[in-house]
Amino acid sequence: MDGMVLMLAQDDAPLLPDDSPAPQGTEVEPGTPGDAGGTGSQTQGQGDGGWGPLVIFFLLMVVLLIFMMGGQRREKKRRTAMLQALDKGDKIQTVGGILGTIVEVRDDEIVVKVDENTNTRLRLSRSAIQSVLNNQEQ
Repeated sequence: MDGMVLMLAQDDAPLLPDDSPAPQGTEVEPGTPGDAGGTGSQTQGQGDGGWGPLVIFFLLMVVLLIFMMGGQRREKKRRTAMLQALDKGDKIQTVGGILGTIVEVRDDEIVVKVDENTNTRLRLSRSAIQSVLNNQEQ
């Protein structure tokens, strides 16, 4: 088949890749773009798209992770600032949902008054505070 040469007739002339009809008597060797037999470079455009979509997918994943980590960092900074700014008289809500007023602030714990009538007080870790309710209504 190496020496096989195809002769194209003018009436049934197939179109070449550039959409121009093959001139009469043109010889087309197997494996060339005008080949009707299909041997040789059939996968001409298929090798290009292998890595492109994969690279785009990984770039999108990296961007998504950066945005997620940025939000977590901002939330952590906000929470740390809130816990450092706790002061006597602040109305707070704990992670467990207990509402109270700060009576005493120590290094790593606070004392919270939860009931005015019975003067009930709780010692809590700073990390147990969820939010400060000074500007909000209890």
